[in-house]
Amino acid sequence: MALTALDPRTALVVIDLQAGIAAAPVVPHSGAEVVARSVRLAEAFRARDLPVVLVRVSFADDQGDVVPGRTEATRGGGGGARPDGWDVIVPELAGHAGDITVTKHNWGAFHGTDLDVQLRRRGVTQIVLTGIATSIGVESTARAAHEHGYHVTLATDAMADMDAEAHEGSLRRIFPRLGETGTTDEVLELLAKTHG
Repeated sequence: MALTALDPRTALVVIDLQAGIAAAPVVPHSGAEVVARSVRLAEAFRARDLPVVLVRVSFADDQGDVVPGRTEATRGGGGGARPDGWDVIVPELAGHAGDITVTKHNWGAFHGTDLDVQLRRRGVTQIVLTGIATSIGVESTARAAHEHGYHVTLATDAMADMDAEAHEGSLRRIFPRLGETGTTDEVLELLAKTHG
């Protein structure tokens, strides 16, 4: 589906581009490519005074804020110490005073955070999503954004996953039901047309 519109108050929401995740092996784009494309989008949003939200996942040292419940898969949030700085936003994106930083303890960026409040206070009606991992943090956030009534746009070449099949499943089966998809260049072109 081609991108059709960006609302006057659209925010860029960048999922988990932090030291310990952006350095992980991902497909079909490298972490460096995802970061570079997210930086391009962030710079364009900032230049137009549109909100940029940097979401990171982190857990207390005692793991007390890891989501409970039994799962068959090994959990990413529990068990074992993480290296210092694993949850720090990558330097290419960090350091902009106007950006909003949200810390989450779940897959999605809405549950248990102030993301919805931060967006609504700024009159945001649409979000553009990027980040790692496509089928986890990005998809969970896209689902919640859709359920919260936001228009959702997904920059498909500014996201990656640890699993190629999971990435493709999100792109082909889930995202078209939640919003519109396009490349970074397509988002930037539409941004230039609609926001000068």
